[in-house]
Amino acid sequence: MRLFHPPRRPAVLAWGLAAGFAALYTCVAVNRYRRGLSKAYDLGIFEQAIRAYAHGQAPIVPLKGPGYHLLGDHFHPLIAVLAPVYRLFPGAVTLLVAQALLMALAVVPLTRWAYEAGGPRVALVVGCVTGASWGIVRAVSDDFHEIAFAVPLLAFAATALGRRRHLAAALWSLPLLLVKEDLGLTVAAFGLLIAWQARRGRRGPLPGLVLAGVGIAATVLTVTVVLPSFNPHGGFDYWQQLDGGGQPSPWSLAARIGWPPIKWLLLLLLAATAGFLGLRSPLVLLCVPTLGWRLLSANPHYWGVSYHYSAVLMPLVLAALVDALTRTDPRRARRALAVSALVAAVTVPVYPLHEVVMPEAWRTSPRLAYTRALLGSIPDGATVAASNRLAAQLTGRATVTLVCQAPTGPGPEWVVVDRTDPSVQAPCATADTARMLVEYERRGYRRVADQDSLLLLQRP
Repeated sequence: MRLFHPPRRPAVLAWGLAAGFAALYTCVAVNRYRRGLSKAYDLGIFEQAIRAYAHGQAPIVPLKGPGYHLLGDHFHPLIAVLAPVYRLFPGAVTLLVAQALLMALAVVPLTRWAYEAGGPRVALVVGCVTGASWGIVRAVSDDFHEIAFAVPLLAFAATALGRRRHLAAALWSLPLLLVKEDLGLTVAAFGLLIAWQARRGRRGPLPGLVLAGVGIAATVLTVTVVLPSFNPHGGFDYWQQLDGGGQPSPWSLAARIGWPPIKWLLLLLLAATAGFLGLRSPLVLLCVPTLGWRLLSANPHYWGVSYHYSAVLMPLVLAALVDALTRTDPRRARRALAVSALVAAVTVPVYPLHEVVMPEAWRTSPRLAYTRALLGSIPDGATVAASNRLAAQLTGRATVTLVCQAPTGPGPEWVVVDRTDPSVQAPCATADTARMLVEYERRGYRRVADQDSLLLLQRP
C-alpha cells in the first residue's frame, strides 16, 4: 500500500510544489534577515536601488560610493518591476519574499514537463529536486540578487526549447537581456540551439541565428557602452577579474578552466544534479556561457559551490535531465533520477534550507535583542555609516554608507559598528574600519553605546 499518491493533474502538483518551496524559501530568508545575517553587500545595495526606483529616482546607491549609479556596476534594469510593490511594502523583507516567489516559480515548468515525460512520480522527483537544488537554496538564503528573475525565465525557456517550442523559448529568453549583462551570451546559446533544432524545418535556422546575434550584440553593447556610461570610472569594472590584472595568454586561460581543483567539484556537482544522464542532452550546452566566465575568471568566489552564482545553472541542468529522460530506457531513467535526488538530499543539511527545522535558528538571543534596540535608537531618515551586516538592517529607513568609506561633508549623523562582523575582508577590512572609527572619534563623535562589541557613535 502506497502512503502517498502524487496528484494526477500536473498543474496541481507543479503549483503545489512551487507554493511549498516558496514558503520554505521565505521562512529561511526572512529568518536570516531577522537574525542579522543579511549584508549590505548585496541586500542593502539592491534595497537602495529599488527604493530609488520606487520614488521615481535613478538607482543611486550610497553603499557603493557617493553618487554611485548602480547601472554602472551591472546591467539589471528588470529589478525596477519590484518598485511598485516596494512602494506599498517598503523594507528589505519585500525583496526577500519576492526572490523566494521568483525562485520557486522555476519548479512549475520543469515539473509539468517531467509529468509529460514520465508521469506523476517522475514529476514529483524532478519538482522536489528543483526546489531543493543546492544552487537555488544557496541563492535564496544569500540576500537578494538580480538573478532571482533569471532562474524562472531560464526554467520556462529551457522547457520550451526541450519541447521544440522555439518561439516560446525565444520569448522567455529575451528578458534575460535585462537581468544581467552576461546573460546575453546565454540568450545566444538558446538561439544557436534553436537554429540547430530547426535546421531542417520549414523556417530553417535563420530565426535562431538572429536570436543568437541579438544576444551577442546586447552583451557587447551593455559591456562596452551602457555600463561604462554610468560607471564613475568610465569602464566595465569586471574586466580585471577575467584578465587577472594583466594580459593572459590563450594557454594561461585554458589552464584556468581546470585549476584549482575546486572547479572540478563544481562541475561534478552540476553533472550529478543532472543525474549524469543530463550530460547527453544538448540543453546542457546552455550552461557553457555562465561556466565559461566563471571558470576563466581570476575571482575565486566564482569557482566553487558557494554564493548565488550557481542558481542560474540549476534549471538548465535539470531541464537537460528531463530532456534525456524522454530518450532513454526506464532503468537508466530511474538510476539518473535516484542520483539527482540523492544529491539534493545530501546537500540539504549543507545549505541553509535545513534551518527551517532547527529550533536554535528561531531563537532571539540577548545580543540580538540588544542589537535591535541599539539600531532602533537611530531615527528614521538619518544618515548612518555602518558595518556590513548592520547596514542591511537600516537601508529601508535611513541613508546608509559603509563605515570604511571616507565621509563626505560633515559626515554621517550616526556611526554603528559590530566588531564581530565576520565580513573582515570585503567590503570593509577590519583595519579600515578601525582606522575610520579613530577618525570619527577624532572629529568629536561621542560614544552613545559600547557593549557586546557593538559601538554606536553620534555626530556632535
